[in-house]
Amino acid sequence: MEDRRPRPEARPRNPQNNHRGPADGELPPRARNQANHPAANAPRGGASQPGRRPRVTNHPDASRQREERFGAMGRNPHQARRNHEGQANEEARGQRQSQENDTRRRNGNQEGRGRRPPRPSENFHQWRAPFQKPAEQQQLVKRLGYKFLEGLLQKDPSEVVITLATSLGLEELLSHSSMKSDFLELICRVLRKACSSRMDRQSILHVLGKLKNSEFLRVFLPAYVVGMITKPIPDVRNQYPEHISNIVSLLQDLVSVFPASSVQVTSMFVSLLPASLNALRASGVNIEEETEKSLEKVQTIVEHLQEKRREGTLRVDTFTLVQPEDEGSVESYRTMPIYPTYSEVHMDERPFLRPNIISGKYDSAAVYLDTHFRLLREDFVRPLREGILELLQSFEDQGLKKRKFDDIRIYFDTRIITPMCSSSGIVYKVKFDTKPLKFVRWQNSKRLLYGSLVCMSKDNFETFLFATVSNREQEDLCQGIVQLCFNEQSQQLLAEVKPSDSFLMVETTAYFEAYRHVLEGLQEVQEEDVPFQRNIIECDSDVSEPRYLLKGGTYDFTSLIENPSATGKSLRNAEVLRRRPVNILDPSQWPSKEALRLDDSQMEALQFALTRELAIIQGPPGTGKTYVGLKIVQALLANEHVWQVSYQKFPILVVCYTNHALDQFLEGIYKCQKTSIVRVGGRSNSEILKQFTLRELRNKREFRRNLPMHLRRAYMSIITEMKESEQELHEGAQTLECTMHGVLREQFLEKYISSQHWQSLMNGPVQDTEWVLFQGRKHSMMLEWLGLGIGSFTQSVGSAGPENPAQAEGEDEEEEGEEEASLIKIAEEADLIQADRVIEEEEVVRPRRQKKEENGVDLVAQMLLALRLDNPGQGAAAVQEQATGEWQTQRGHKKKMKKRVRNELLKLNTMTEAEASEIQDIWQLDLSSRWQLYRLWLQRYQADTRRRILNFERQYRTSAERLAELRLQEDLHILKDAQIVGMTTTGAAKYRQILQKVEPQIVIVEEAAEVLEAHTIATLSKACQHLILIGDHQQLRPSANVYDLAKNFNLEVSLFERLVKVNIPFVRLNYQHRMRPEIARLLTPHIYQDLENHPSVLKYEEIKGVSSNIFFIEHNFPEQKIQEGKSHQNQHEAQFVVELCKYFLCQEYLPSQITILTTYTGQLFCLRKLMPAKTFAGVKVHVVDKYQGEENDIILLSLVRSNQEGKVGFLQISNRICVALSRAKKGMYCIGNMKMLAKVPLWSRIIHTLRENKQIGPALQLCCQNHPKTYTLVSRAADFQKVPEGGCNLPCEFRLSCGHVCTRACHPYDFLHKEFQCMKPCQKVVCPDGHRCPLVCFQQCRPCEVKVLKTIPRCGHQQMVPCSVPASEFCCQEPCPKFLKCGHRCSVPCGEKCVQWCSEMVTTELKCGHSQQVECEQVDAIRYALPVQCTTKCSAMLDCEHPCPGSCHSCFEGRFHERCQQPCKRLLICSHKCQEPCTGECPPCQRVCQNRCVHSQCQKKCGELCSPCVEPCVWRCQHYQCTKLCSEPCDRPPCYVPCTKLLACGHPCIGLCGEPCPKKCRVCHQEEVTQIFFGFEDEPDARFVQLEDCSHIFEVQGLDHYMNEQEEDEVAIRLKVCPMCQVPIRKNLRYGTSIKRRLEEIEVVKQKIQGSAEEIKASQERLKALLETKTLFSEWLPENLTMLKKKLDQKNLSVKGLALVENSISFYDRLANLWNSLERVPVYEQHNVRTRLRQVHEWLEKKRLSFTSQELGDLQSEIQRLTYLINLLTRCKVAGGKLSGEVAEEVHGVRKILTGTSKFTREDEELVQRKLEALKGSLPCFALGISEEERVQIVSAMGFPRGHWFKCPNGHVYVISECGGAMQRGTCPDCKAVIGGERHTLESSNRLASEMDGAQHAAWSETANNLLDFEEIRRLM
Repeated sequence: MEDRRPRPEARPRNPQNNHRGPADGELPPRARNQANHPAANAPRGGASQPGRRPRVTNHPDASRQREERFGAMGRNPHQARRNHEGQANEEARGQRQSQENDTRRRNGNQEGRGRRPPRPSENFHQWRAPFQKPAEQQQLVKRLGYKFLEGLLQKDPSEVVITLATSLGLEELLSHSSMKSDFLELICRVLRKACSSRMDRQSILHVLGKLKNSEFLRVFLPAYVVGMITKPIPDVRNQYPEHISNIVSLLQDLVSVFPASSVQVTSMFVSLLPASLNALRASGVNIEEETEKSLEKVQTIVEHLQEKRREGTLRVDTFTLVQPEDEGSVESYRTMPIYPTYSEVHMDERPFLRPNIISGKYDSAAVYLDTHFRLLREDFVRPLREGILELLQSFEDQGLKKRKFDDIRIYFDTRIITPMCSSSGIVYKVKFDTKPLKFVRWQNSKRLLYGSLVCMSKDNFETFLFATVSNREQEDLCQGIVQLCFNEQSQQLLAEVKPSDSFLMVETTAYFEAYRHVLEGLQEVQEEDVPFQRNIIECDSDVSEPRYLLKGGTYDFTSLIENPSATGKSLRNAEVLRRRPVNILDPSQWPSKEALRLDDSQMEALQFALTRELAIIQGPPGTGKTYVGLKIVQALLANEHVWQVSYQKFPILVVCYTNHALDQFLEGIYKCQKTSIVRVGGRSNSEILKQFTLRELRNKREFRRNLPMHLRRAYMSIITEMKESEQELHEGAQTLECTMHGVLREQFLEKYISSQHWQSLMNGPVQDTEWVLFQGRKHSMMLEWLGLGIGSFTQSVGSAGPENPAQAEGEDEEEEGEEEASLIKIAEEADLIQADRVIEEEEVVRPRRQKKEENGVDLVAQMLLALRLDNPGQGAAAVQEQATGEWQTQRGHKKKMKKRVRNELLKLNTMTEAEASEIQDIWQLDLSSRWQLYRLWLQRYQADTRRRILNFERQYRTSAERLAELRLQEDLHILKDAQIVGMTTTGAAKYRQILQKVEPQIVIVEEAAEVLEAHTIATLSKACQHLILIGDHQQLRPSANVYDLAKNFNLEVSLFERLVKVNIPFVRLNYQHRMRPEIARLLTPHIYQDLENHPSVLKYEEIKGVSSNIFFIEHNFPEQKIQEGKSHQNQHEAQFVVELCKYFLCQEYLPSQITILTTYTGQLFCLRKLMPAKTFAGVKVHVVDKYQGEENDIILLSLVRSNQEGKVGFLQISNRICVALSRAKKGMYCIGNMKMLAKVPLWSRIIHTLRENKQIGPALQLCCQNHPKTYTLVSRAADFQKVPEGGCNLPCEFRLSCGHVCTRACHPYDFLHKEFQCMKPCQKVVCPDGHRCPLVCFQQCRPCEVKVLKTIPRCGHQQMVPCSVPASEFCCQEPCPKFLKCGHRCSVPCGEKCVQWCSEMVTTELKCGHSQQVECEQVDAIRYALPVQCTTKCSAMLDCEHPCPGSCHSCFEGRFHERCQQPCKRLLICSHKCQEPCTGECPPCQRVCQNRCVHSQCQKKCGELCSPCVEPCVWRCQHYQCTKLCSEPCDRPPCYVPCTKLLACGHPCIGLCGEPCPKKCRVCHQEEVTQIFFGFEDEPDARFVQLEDCSHIFEVQGLDHYMNEQEEDEVAIRLKVCPMCQVPIRKNLRYGTSIKRRLEEIEVVKQKIQGSAEEIKASQERLKALLETKTLFSEWLPENLTMLKKKLDQKNLSVKGLALVENSISFYDRLANLWNSLERVPVYEQHNVRTRLRQVHEWLEKKRLSFTSQELGDLQSEIQRLTYLINLLTRCKVAGGKLSGEVAEEVHGVRKILTGTSKFTREDEELVQRKLEALKGSLPCFALGISEEERVQIVSAMGFPRGHWFKCPNGHVYVISECGGAMQRGTCPDCKAVIGGERHTLESSNRLASEMDGAQHAAWSETANNLLDFEEIRRLM
């Protein structure tokens, strides 16, 4: 195979595995590996890895022209259909080598999946361009050989094109260096077959793109065409016409798709082919006329393209200039664009339209299709066209934002923010202004529903973009965010759109997606393919039987005969009837209607439907349309052999208008006959049908396993591509989105700022001397330049004046939503419409990574933005960057700042390039110009970012389109295997291409009268032989958007209704099974001439609680118009209907039996607010239009409309009236303005009928069930108060079973009062003594509890016992007279068993020597040394000279004392009193720091270092001004000029110039002001200063002297305090220098207390290193070690904190050594020692800020005691039992001291040391006589492995070298005992010294030798 070098920009991909073994024409794996360059098999790391190969990714050339949509074939059903630049080449990218080696994928070698090369994090603005990728290694591709291509010719066209598109060998095939003629001809045949597929447009585009740029097309094919002329062999020449036909077909496809880039090569063929054709014709070869015509079409196209090329209008592959199949018919509907054109939007010209003919025939199928196409297109185009024209005329109006337009909805200031990846392709997040829409209730609004069409323009619709709503989230809409999917033409323009571009967006109300699918379907259907033309188009009333019945049809009706014996025949006859085959065309052979359980008209309808190819069944309300439809389907399924006449199986297609009807129908089918069903529609509410949705069926493992291999390979390949493109796109999109959320840091804009401007920006305003203060500090120059940083406080940059603070606060307050959780649930209208629109498979699934993505955006924003608008936690100015949030900026300033930034970012005006180039110093610009220049830089940045991600958008979009095509192929396999395919009309329109492939021969349309004729026709395929339409055109009709088209062009006439009108035979069901006759009387004869009642409706019971089963209540209360939308509501009707509903619930009707209907959605939610779920749960509330096909026992109908103008709206439409009045079965109650409605003729006739029967009036008469002669009239909601319980206003007076009378008002529910609870006192006698029950009557009586005197038989005591309790069972409560063993009396009552443990309190002496009151039972416990907590107060005096606050127990009997709890109250450096308990050294102050200035306040703790304020000092007056920073000493003198201001009282101020005016007046507060303090207060010209910290006023000379004097004896560093109240003076501009100097001294002290950062860091590292050396510490106390490590990792550690850690390390290490030494102590002693160690450990773990001197001393002495104790016990263990009496006595004395409970004093320690020294000769020093550290050092120095150390009989240790085995005897140097041994055998008296090195066995021993072998084996392994 020829090596192919990847492009230098190709990116390495993850190695993937393959799906199958080598196919024909392909090298086997081993040969393939050998045949290729070895580098192709090497992984990135360079090491050979079998089974892994990198994939080649060929990216498109960025300059390649975009490709034109392929108009000559079926369109992609997906929303966004397009093909962009580089399409042809980019498809090879990332293809999985799925045709190479299938087994390798199954081996699971997928290590590299999902990996990407790491991306540098720095310089985010420099993120690499899409094509700057490292060179890639070569890749192995499958060669497409001759046999393989021959095999493809036997495949379906769809499989051919998908296989070629996903094969990496296609490019290699078309780039052969030489090619034989027969191979070339085969390639042409395969390519032509591939291009004939009608469902795989994107795959065809990919294949043609490869062909367009190949050597095959440019070299070999022309040579082949020229060579035809000279070919001498006749047989070969006779085959040329077929090959020429293939070539011409390919050229036609190619030039249709790529008009710009393929015109040159196509024109070459056009010049070559005629000569070859002429030569062949001259030699006698027959050339078919069709081939010549096709060539002429191609010539016409090429000539037209060349003319456009000369004009310069043919630049990119974006459109098809000539449609070959419609030559010359430019005006044909087939070439009309679906979307509105520029001329349609701007020119108010009416298009050519024909009306739908409803009284005659059409001239032809072409006219028929053209008529319906134009009408349907005009129905959605006209509202948009007229709305935009009206909008353009209104642009100058001031109130445009408040104006309402009839045809469109307008959204202002719309921004296209960023692209997003979805399952359907690329969608865009779009943001619009919500201020004009603040009254919109989004959850019920019809705005921006899924599939709605929007048109966006930024230049008054000179250019515009079209898009459809792809996702609608209520939360997003409230914030003005919606997701849009742009159409193919608009996507070309999106590349230039920036997030800052502002669009005007208009929306049409039509569901555009349905229009689009149907319109495209009408354009695709051929005239000859329209089925039933004789009836549908020519309107011939003769309807023949289905074609499949021409050979005869024998039906078996067994499945339809549910109960044959019900016919009255014998069982034998029934069996005959059940099994007898029936000739369907002979009515006499049919079973009887009784057997089939049908009435006359239903029987006729069933016969008609099964024997006519076009059957129309009209079903008025309640006549059983669905019931008959199910019978029809049941009969067809049971007799499948009749209509399934071919080998290929065809499903029955069932189409319904709504999801609900589809669910109902399919459920009925499934219940009758379990069958294979596929449901295509919106989300199903049926649990039964969820398993049959496309999504569920597609996800089944069996389906995936049985899917053809070419689809599985293609699917995996495309999914991989999409994931990779999505990753790249997502990162760029995040960056783009962040640019509108704040101000970018200057380093990210550097690339887009001219060098001169950049230098000017970074240098700052050099002419400003104050700017030097800010240089060198960490802050954003961009923020400074835009007036948002440090300089914004001092610099005036062209702004007029301070902003009004009220503006910052003037945010619109959100209206608080009403609590709706307690109200009943009513389906929102928006949700209902959405449910019918969205096919379940299109539903947007919220991404699981949403939170992760949000975090990603947050990280990008932190990196990019110097100021963020969307996160209040982030800094708003450079100040906060410097101080890291330690100083709070004033809240109002921050809010105003963010609002200003937000407004500036939304502005559209930018500085022009010319204006920008003339600017030298950008700091000289005013603020407005600065923002204009910033927006210019920002637009450059956005445009560059947009360009970078554009290619990934195209890649993802193309992959998504191919994936959609693959899904259609998958769905086709599912549908072909089904028996029933159920679709909504929306689903049928979307899947029309699949339906053409599935070819259902039988189509049943339910609700056919509600479906537009165009929708029905688009559903039918040419294979359809049997069409059954079920519906009722006298109920709801199809809805059109344009009233003119509905009425004058008959657009609202369905196919069902039109065929009825032109006298096509139909059957009407005449027996209604729903309504009682009184209700049916309203429909007959006013709407239906003859509708008969079935006997079953005559048996309904009367409605309880009312005098009439049907009644219309009249009123004249006015309606209210809803502010948003065109809906209405009527409060009076809503309140009445709700009260009436509540009344019926009181009549014991179930909530499910009642439905409230209304004619307007506005009324729907007016009702909901009045209906709490607690009362009305289960009651259904619906709009009439959404309730067609439904029924209920009782219907309450609110008609809403009532106005003075007499406008009745759609209440005048007979169809809606029919639906509204035909939903009730047993009772109907309607309320409305009947006087107004009577002006409508139909209503007038209905009202006349009602008046004749006295069923209408101003008030409804209620009838009490309990008092039948009591009537109540109700005309408004308040009238129902007369019947509060649903009966009447009389008392109930029912005698209850308890004998009391019911206290309620009359109530019909609970007639027998089984649920009633009587609340009167119970009078029942509950005992023989005559005591009555004390409970409430309804409660269950309990045994008598009245206490009476009884004698207890067991003890003879008399007790007050409950009456019902026998004396023998009562527990006597007298004190027990018995005595316990201890002599105390038993403490429990007489009737209880005596206790075993005495609880009497006695005084006893504890182990510690104290006497204490304890329970008697504890005395024995104390005797046996069980612990008892001594509560005696500790008498010790602590080191701080305060008494110990602990007890004997808490102080461990004086060993560890509690901390002193006395308050410290010493004055700290910060002037606060120490709040901590008494310690030797006060910790840093923990209160909030009080230091503050005019700018901000420190938020740290008082003991921490304050960050100095770096704002400019604000101490200024007209005489002096400070130029220093706020935290620096001021450089100006105090001003002594008197203040000239007047106080609020009108008197002159007594303060000084530039100082805050004192609040006291010399006149008004004379006594207070002149009170002598410093001595000059009473002088008339005295001036005063008011301290801000405490508000006291002082005379200025005296206070100046006080504040500035330095007392000689003053040594303490502290703040000056108010002379009067002693409050520290922290904030005063006049004395700022003094305050700042003292604060600086305080900070120095804090610094020393805390230590320098360098010292602390060094100490931390030292202590960390120290911890690493403590091996015993880590072994014995790992948790404490971890805790200390975490402490050392903490930031802001102080010197004190480090001292605590260091002390802790020392103590824990000593404790660990003691734990380690415990094993040398005798076992029987270990428990006591372990207890003492635990006590030390427990005390050491207590939380503390530091160790007090008391604690250090206690710890030190106790650890020292335990050290001595372990030492003593170890030496005793070594000595064994050989101690003499005198030595034993000495040991006992020492031990008594060491195990004592009193404190281990210095004297105790000296005594122990002397005694241990004296015992040294008798007791060896440890087993080894050395310390642990010495032991470790000795073992380490000797360097022997374990098992070399031994000890003599007396325990003296020695070592054996070499192998460790004893080879000679010796004597111990200490005791002269025998040591060693011979022949590797140790003396029997010697032992292994395991305490020396921890060995478990000698180095030379059998155990060691066995282990040696094992260790060697393990090492080798």
